[in-house]
Amino acid sequence: MTATMTEAVSADLRATLKALKLGQMLDTLPDRLTLARQQHMTHADFLQLVLADEVTRREAKSAALRARAAGLDAGMRIDTWDDSAAVRYDRQLWNELVSLRFLDAQHGALVLGPVGVGKTHMACALGHIAVRRRRSVLMAPAARLFKRLKAARLDNTLDAEMRRLTGIDLLICDDLALQPLDATETADFYQLCVERHRKAATIVTSNRTAEEWLPVMADPLLAQSAVDRLTSTCYELVIEGESYRRRQKPGLPVAEKASR
Repeated sequence: MTATMTEAVSADLRATLKALKLGQMLDTLPDRLTLARQQHMTHADFLQLVLADEVTRREAKSAALRARAAGLDAGMRIDTWDDSAAVRYDRQLWNELVSLRFLDAQHGALVLGPVGVGKTHMACALGHIAVRRRRSVLMAPAARLFKRLKAARLDNTLDAEMRRLTGIDLLICDDLALQPLDATETADFYQLCVERHRKAATIVTSNRTAEEWLPVMADPLLAQSAVDRLTSTCYELVIEGESYRRRQKPGLPVAEKASR
């Protein structure tokens, strides 16, 4: 804040705002005061403007905290997606998923494709949108999710953990079937699918198709039942193309490139 901007807000007003825990309004208040003078705002309009700024700031901070608690990567949002990436997918379907109508209908989405095309980014972006709409979200790699359930068995909290996972509005299971699932993991996957079927929305990312999950699960009957329930209520977004991550690889400095 420059000296001129600081002088626009009196010391008494700064102290009052801080006493009311509105100190962060000071970051924008000088600019808002200038705008109010230029546009000859009424006192009521000015008050509405600065309070709206504060509401927006608090909403953004709250959403960031809830996104962190949900396990969402702060850098994987819809506005950080590189739309020029050399990947192909059904954009009409993607727009439908972004609307989150599937969440209201207790449906889900399978985001499928080879390694590196941005499946996790897209799933995480949907999670951020849901968080901003104040829906409960949890995102975790499948391996970590199943590990958590195994740990819950050891301290006799499995039922409580399963109820918690069942009650989440949007569960995002990342990289399912990246590794084979043992009997316990297959049973947990089955129970999650049964408990959440038509009750809550689930997003699964995988570099295998749903049919390819079956051979890597230990119990064929439970696997088939779980996959059938999941796929019957899920949209399927397939992403193809070059690795999205390669575009994020830092390049060499111009001088260094020239010397090679």
